[in-house]
This record gives sequence, C-alpha cells and structure tokens, in this order.
Amino acid sequence: MSNKTSSALLAVALLSLGAAAQAQVAVIVNPKSPTASMTADQVASIFLGKSNTLPSGATAAAVDQPESAAVREQFYTKVTGKQAAQVKAAWSRLVFSGKATPPKELASSAEVKKFVAGNADAIGYVEKSAVDGSVKSVLTVD
Repeated sequence: MSNKTSSALLAVALLSLGAAAQAQVAVIVNPKSPTASMTADQVASIFLGKSNTLPSGATAAAVDQPESAAVREQFYTKVTGKQAAQVKAAWSRLVFSGKATPPKELASSAEVKKFVAGNADAIGYVEKSAVDGSVKSVLTVD
C-alpha cells in the first residue's frame, strides 16, 4: 500500500471516528415514568451523586455505560461538564465518605435500555439512535 493510500485511509478512519463520537446522546427513563423532561442540571445531579431523586420524587435507579464506551465520555462531558477522570474522582470521594453509591455500570446501550425499560424509576443514557418505544427520552444532547 502506498503512503498516499494509507494517508487517505487514515483520514477516512479519523473522520468516521469523529462522526461516531459526535452522535447525539439521549437520557432515558421508563415509559411509565411521570417525568416528561429533565434539564441537564437535574440529570447531572443524579449522575454526580448530588441527588438521588427524579423530578417525580421517586428514588432514581441510575445506570451507567462502561468506562470504555464513547457515549459515556460524551454524556459526562456534555451533561455534567466534567471529564471521566473527574467524575470517577468525585464518586471515589462520595463512596469513601459513605454518602452515595455510584450508578450501576452495565455492559452496553442495549443493557441500559433493557434495564430502564424494566424498572419504573430507572434513568440512563444511550445513543439517540438507540431510543425506541421501550423507553422515553427526557433530554437529548449533541
């Protein structure tokens, strides 16, 4: 393969990664939840351990994506304004002090969606393209 061909392939690969990393993220709840929409601040409070309740007053059962998932980094950056390392450090302090338990980490968007669909007080996040009738989107971020 020539250098020109490898450079072109590398450029295409990098552009595809950039497009994938910029997918919209949807914060989802159970379709039976009375919560119709949430602000980024409300969602951030739950995922940063500052609050454990949904706007309806129900105790939130928050679920996270794996640390390796691009959607997780995008979610925390766009919704909380923090990088993954900052979020991890904040949770370490809360867990150590006994003040909170971090969201349960599930293996994939499909697992998050399945958990939220089966639990009335669940909240999670997935790629917007993964949202279907089994869950309800309450916030979308670019």
